Formats: sequence, C-alpha cells, structure tokens
Amino acid sequence: MMIYHAENGTLKMEETEMHYIAFGNGHKQLILIPGLGDSLKSVKGSALMFAVLYRRFAQDYRVYVFSRKNKLKPNCSTRDMAADLAWAMKQLGIEKAHVVGISQGGMIAQYLAADFAERVEKLVLAVTLCRQNETSQSVISHWLSLAEQKDFPSLFTDMAEKIYTPKRVRIQRPFNPILARILRPKSLNSFIIQAHACLSHNSSAFISSIRCPVLIVGGDQDQVLGKDSAEEIARLIPDSQLKIYSGYGHSAYEEARDFNLQVLEFLNA
Repeated sequence: MMIYHAENGTLKMEETEMHYIAFGNGHKQLILIPGLGDSLKSVKGSALMFAVLYRRFAQDYRVYVFSRKNKLKPNCSTRDMAADLAWAMKQLGIEKAHVVGISQGGMIAQYLAADFAERVEKLVLAVTLCRQNETSQSVISHWLSLAEQKDFPSLFTDMAEKIYTPKRVRIQRPFNPILARILRPKSLNSFIIQAHACLSHNSSAFISSIRCPVLIVGGDQDQVLGKDSAEEIARLIPDSQLKIYSGYGHSAYEEARDFNLQVLEFLNA
C-alpha cells in the first residue's frame, strides 16, 4: 500500500491488543487520538481512508492514529487510556510527538501531556473538556442509557443529531436508519466503558502543569460538551491559544474546512 506509505498495525498488550494505523512521508511524528466514536468502530483497516482525509499532514509528518485497547477493564479511566497510549508510543519507538486529541481523545491527550510530558512536543485539544458540565452530563448519560438498552439505532440517530450542524443533520437524517444498520457494532461494551470514562473525566487540577505549546479548538454551538468547555481549558492552561469556530458544533474538526490547516500552522509555527 504505497499511497502515503499507509500501514495498518496491531500491538499485543497483556491479554488483548491495540489497533493503530500510520501514514505519511515526513520525519516528524504526529499522533491523532479519536473520540468516543472509536468505541463503535476502531481504526483497524482504515489507514488509507485516514491518509486521504488527513493528507495535508502526510508531507511533513508520519501520522499515527491509535484506537483504545480491544478489551478495556470496566472501570478504565481516561488517565488509564493515556498510560496505554504512552506504552504504545514506547513500543513503536516514538520518543516524542505532536499530539492532536479530539473529543474524548482530547481528554486522554490532557493526561498524556500532564503525566508523560517528555513525550508531547505540542498539543491540540479539539472539541473537548477538562471536567463535566450540565450539557455533557445530560447528553453522555442519555447515550449511555441507550447503549445499556442495546438500542443502537436510537443511539446512532441521537449522536448524529447532536454532533453535526443543522444543515448536515438535515441532509443525513433520511439515511440514519440505513447507516445504523450498516455501522452497528458487534457489542456496545467498549462504548459503555468509554462513556463512563468521559463522565468521570476531571483533569482540571492537573492541566495547569502542561508546559508544551497548546492550541484549544471549540465550536460555539457544541451540543455535546457545551459551548464554554474550550474557554475553560484555555483559562486553566497558561499561555495556551484558543480558536472558537462560530456556527459550528461538536464536529467542528470535521465540518470546518480550515481545521486541518489551522492545526498544521500551529504545529509548524
């Protein structure tokens, strides 16, 4: 698979494994940490798709995207997931990298930068939070309840309605029942564990210790984690930069056309 030197890989750890993908021709290292959606479909086998989506980064970077472990312990926290990621970096010989964390990936990235500071060169925290608020508590608790009832069609539909902009929601709505059937995972166990980890995430006492350059990106219409969560992180991390997308919600990283460019400019600055 020569396009962007895309590669699908698996790391064996304890009694389970962790899937990752890599692509890009650059000498610098970049790690992308996906959000809660990773629990519904891991990155396994999707190296080429990610390489095309994030081709802007492929020239300057060797990009790695890590899924969570296949089998998570029931009480696994975002901090535990950061430790797993630091272990994976060590296995692949990634001493230090730029790190981009999206949504729950941003929660994990906060602990990676706080607990394993020597491994993080620059940090981008996109559409994430450092502690729960009324919006996030309500939305994620509802998703958790649907997952525990094994009602994936309702879960998929509610996630789509909350994450995307109204225009995208209108376009996608007629296709949600079909997409829910196609994308239904074998089990919702990983989603349930990761949703609990989101609900218990509170790094607010730690993130002021982050010393690497930090860019925080939010959307002022975020219906999942609340519109003020990005500002709160920016207040707590000294000298961080803040970019708020007007008119965008939780999918600003996907729907705002210049998101990848803004991240690249920050990382290369």
